[in-house]
Amino acid sequence: MKVVLFCGGQGIRLREYSESIPKPMVTIGYRPVLWHVMRYYAHFGHKDFILCLGWKGNAVKDYFLNYDECQSNDFVLSAGGQRISLLGSDIHDWNMTFVDTGSAATIGQRLRAVRKYLDGEPHFLANYADGLTDFPLPELIEHHRARQAVATFLAVRPTQSFHVVTCDEQGAVRDLRAVDQSDVWMNGGYFVLSGQVFDALREDEDLVEAPFRRLLAQRRLHCLKYAGYWACMDTFKEKQQLDEQYARGHAPWELWKRAVDLPPPAAITWPVSTPLPAPPQ
Repeated sequence: MKVVLFCGGQGIRLREYSESIPKPMVTIGYRPVLWHVMRYYAHFGHKDFILCLGWKGNAVKDYFLNYDECQSNDFVLSAGGQRISLLGSDIHDWNMTFVDTGSAATIGQRLRAVRKYLDGEPHFLANYADGLTDFPLPELIEHHRARQAVATFLAVRPTQSFHVVTCDEQGAVRDLRAVDQSDVWMNGGYFVLSGQVFDALREDEDLVEAPFRRLLAQRRLHCLKYAGYWACMDTFKEKQQLDEQYARGHAPWELWKRAVDLPPPAAITWPVSTPLPAPPQ
């Protein structure tokens, strides 16, 4: 299935970084959060990506045009530093379509802008490109197909540290509890969409507001609740938390590192002085 990634947002609450790069390009460890999201999908075999560019879209293009495999793969340096033997590869079998969808476009407008690249696709995946999870993706796809939904999303617990209050008409508090202990669920930004979603999505509309309400009224909008790991990088504090998890070696979203039963890839060798080619498929 193709994966549509909305990576054109400015990320106002991450202004320390987003004044020069789009939010999905803010890094966790060696790689931008966008890369971590893409690796998650690639782990489940979905490697055909459509990148909806916007704010500072050139930063996304430049990153992948000048991609350095050595940053996140083990390698052997030999011949006095003249040869590199790469022991793994990230993106050699990825297909990436880069589309400028406008610097100020809504998510719905970005999706409409890439519709032609989804012709013939009965279902496709979509993501805000700033959230991470260890959820088993095939379960979300099966949930969507089994219910013949037009749109399905992963519902997750809020991660903010505020409290949910229940009170009566006089203001007497009936209940007070941390939001993650309440019955509040939120859209986690992981979508499975059918081509029919474009029938509900009108020009200049955002994706979740009016279109999803139309699907809700038709009982064609579904979600799958997940109380496991989910985190987003929307603020500087959230970036710090993700950086700390990554530095401790506790990054639950890195499912690809758990695939210890897979044989190691064959070494790929080339002289250091030449450009790094894509590994053979």
